[in-house]
Amino acid sequence: VPALATEPQFAQRLRKHLEEVQILDGRYRLQKVPGGCVALPVLEDKLSLLCLPQEMPCGLVWIQDPVPSRAARRQTPAQKLRDELQQLLGESWSEELEHDVPHAWQRHGDLVLLSEDSFRAAPWEKMGPALWKTVASALGAQRLARRGRVLPGGMRTPSVTLLLGQDGWVEHMDNGIRYTFDVTKCMFSSGNITEKLRVATLPCSGEVLVDLYAGIGYFTLPYLVHAAAAFAHACEWNSHAVEALRRNLVLNGVQDRCHVHHKDCRQLELWDVADRVNLGLIPSSEEGWPVACRVLKKGTGGVLHIHHNVESFPAPALPQTSILQAELGSPEGAGSDGEAQDPMEKGGKETRGARIRPEWQRWAEATAARIQGLLEELHGQLWRTSILHVEAVKSYAPHVHHLVLDLECRPVLP
Repeated sequence: VPALATEPQFAQRLRKHLEEVQILDGRYRLQKVPGGCVALPVLEDKLSLLCLPQEMPCGLVWIQDPVPSRAARRQTPAQKLRDELQQLLGESWSEELEHDVPHAWQRHGDLVLLSEDSFRAAPWEKMGPALWKTVASALGAQRLARRGRVLPGGMRTPSVTLLLGQDGWVEHMDNGIRYTFDVTKCMFSSGNITEKLRVATLPCSGEVLVDLYAGIGYFTLPYLVHAAAAFAHACEWNSHAVEALRRNLVLNGVQDRCHVHHKDCRQLELWDVADRVNLGLIPSSEEGWPVACRVLKKGTGGVLHIHHNVESFPAPALPQTSILQAELGSPEGAGSDGEAQDPMEKGGKETRGARIRPEWQRWAEATAARIQGLLEELHGQLWRTSILHVEAVKSYAPHVHHLVLDLECRPVLP
């Protein structure tokens, strides 16, 4: 870092002058240098503008190990990134470019994943590798990638560009579970953490799980690692996700308790095996409902966890519905200490403390009736479906909420 060294008695006068002409580099502290002088860090790109009064004797030096100022230590990563880019660009800095600097990002180990609207203005693209090295340094990363839009199609493949680094494989720790995946090939839904935490508390000891949309193991792993499921059948058709899923099973030491089915779940050749079925696909898992009914144990039934995006609109506060009463009394809606929890406690900002909305109740009841009909048609006997719980995972879009219905399905014995 360049600095101007002067004798201690001139330090404050020199500092005041440098501040007035906006050349003092506030990221670093004044510090002593050999010869009994004090060095004041200055902005390198502004040195050509420096004009000092003759009564201020000083000389240019370079500080090899500059000490960050208190203000710099208080900077947020976003502020540090903006300041370093502004220094890099100098007079080329503009409001348009500042608008392109991200304020948030995802971090996966030494890789930072930027949002899709980051650094899209034309001047950024002309800077090449120098830009990405500066961004990585400011954010304390070794690799950079930028998110694009999810590619069309049922596989929900991300459009991610690797900007700095050789590969996109990362490792992520989530509730004591290790996930590894290639950010350029697979999506990681950090917003579903509340549902993964809830799944980890479900009473699954000795049960067989079928996960129809396994992905990289978002829910398969919590069921096996924390909820003590005896065995899992994980179905996934995306080859990149399957590769990550197999690695994650090994990473967490549960590969012997899971069979991976690399195929479309509608082609799954399983019957009468599951105590519990997870249908973790949004906006709708409806195409998997017949499969879920088929894999449930026909003699005892089990529980379906049905994910769905449900649209609703603001309405006046309503009394608690019958579904909420059922949820609060349900063993599977209980917290780890045995106390029932409000289903909204773990949702996003819009859903915390909310009441069960009429649209959610209507969807849950319609789904229960539809599943009951599918089961009776499949097995030729009466079945009973009971709503155990409706979980609001997060607000997916304005007035659209990602919900999970826990539905108990039991054959009616003669």
